[in-house]
Amino acid sequence: MIDTALIIVHVAVAVGLVALILLQQGKGADMGAAFGAGASQTVFGASGAGSFLTRTTAVLATVFFITSLTLAYFAVQADSSNSVVKSIGAPSAVMSTPVEESDLPSDLPAVPNESPVSDLPPE
Repeated sequence: MIDTALIIVHVAVAVGLVALILLQQGKGADMGAAFGAGASQTVFGASGAGSFLTRTTAVLATVFFITSLTLAYFAVQADSSNSVVKSIGAPSAVMSTPVEESDLPSDLPAVPNESPVSDLPPE
């Protein structure tokens, strides 16, 4: 329940981060403001959108990292409780006797006697 809500928050923060990063102006956009093109930035105040968007991006990035670490912690906890190794238990001697060639089905390919690794040139 809580991890589902955390995933929803994580995705919403990720989408918000992408949107905020795309809204920010690049470093070369200051040259356009020198010629009068910066008047559209007055919605965010006299200093422009830089400080507001930068602070908001920093807050969303921090929330994104916290939710990422929390989701990773939940994944490790869920994985360790459903471990395959714990459910198998101690290894047992299943094949105590070797398998004879006469016991194998006839449609299986033969196992080569030599290793194909020996045919490789030395490094």
